[in-house]
Amino acid sequence: MKAMVWRFSIALILVVVSIVGLSSASQARAEEGRLITLYDRGVKTVFLAKEKTLGEALKVQHITLDARDIVEPAASEELIAPAYHVNIYRARPVVVVDGAIRLKTVSSHQTVQQIAKDVGITVYDEDITTLKPSSDFIYDGAGLLLTINRAKTFILDLYGKKTEARTHVATVGAMLREKQITLGPNGRVSVPENTPITQGMEVRVWREGKQTVTLDQEIPFASQLVYDGDRPLGYRAVQSKGVPGVRSVTYELEVKGGVEVSKIAVANIVTRNAVKQVEVIGLRNDGSGLTLSRGALFHVDSKGVTHRETYYDLNMRVVMQSCGQGGYYSVRPDGAKVDAQGYIIIAANFARYPRCSFVETSIGTGKVYDTGGFVARYPDGFDLATDWSRADGI
Repeated sequence: MKAMVWRFSIALILVVVSIVGLSSASQARAEEGRLITLYDRGVKTVFLAKEKTLGEALKVQHITLDARDIVEPAASEELIAPAYHVNIYRARPVVVVDGAIRLKTVSSHQTVQQIAKDVGITVYDEDITTLKPSSDFIYDGAGLLLTINRAKTFILDLYGKKTEARTHVATVGAMLREKQITLGPNGRVSVPENTPITQGMEVRVWREGKQTVTLDQEIPFASQLVYDGDRPLGYRAVQSKGVPGVRSVTYELEVKGGVEVSKIAVANIVTRNAVKQVEVIGLRNDGSGLTLSRGALFHVDSKGVTHRETYYDLNMRVVMQSCGQGGYYSVRPDGAKVDAQGYIIIAANFARYPRCSFVETSIGTGKVYDTGGFVARYPDGFDLATDWSRADGI
């Protein structure tokens, strides 16, 4: 037993000595510098760096960076590890040829998608691209040439679900094979399979007889309005963006001769709930906005137009049948009557401010729902719906 304890003690001492030795070695290496292996334009360089960050180390080595160059890891990286492998991707001229469009840019990106994004172009998976050194130095300069050969775009109606599709193949039959669409004994296609694929055409695929089809439907997100008394009138900002939901609806269809003769919904499942959009609206009135005691004023909007503002208090359910409101309105904390999106209900001259248009007022953004006889004298005047006199009890 004593021998075992003795052996264990020796082992423990050896472990402690090893840890101390490793720590001392790491510290010694840190004092000597971090080992940097740099790859720049195909050239490998190795050096020791004692600087705090990678950018500082590169400066000491007289390695300059352009603002458009990409460094991995970043130049701001703090050097704490014993060794680093660093890549510098130098910005170089790139000519992007997209059909009749020819654009020049300077990019340090390495992929076609990233280079195209630099010039605001989207490249799809079906497009054929080539990226190679330019061969015409006089016309294109010394750099890269990115050529995009676009696939033909067409509408594919697959069992009732329409999508925008792309292909380089010549015929409808070749497209069906490329997309791995098997017609089967009851499958039909709207055009012969030897029909050439043309830009913008529509190809419909269906199955004769009874079948089930599942379609995704978007669920609009609702808006949650937050009224903030610390924010000034006219302030409106999205605090968190809304996200539409998705509803998956399964139908039982019966198709005869390519014509849908019956359609019954057999399942309705929400696969992703919509997320509310939260908007903050300011209510702090510093005295310049319309109030119960200040029932008429002249407000100059951001375009320099002067509007005579007044207020009225009536039941608004009839005029709120327009603009998709369905008769709905409510009253915000300061007494202004607003629609479902929080816009003040406005009466105005329809000839100048059409129904459902947005306008600026002294107490925030409004939307035109109503009109009145006052517009004959004040063609730019606004009547703001409020609940200040509680005439309609709402």
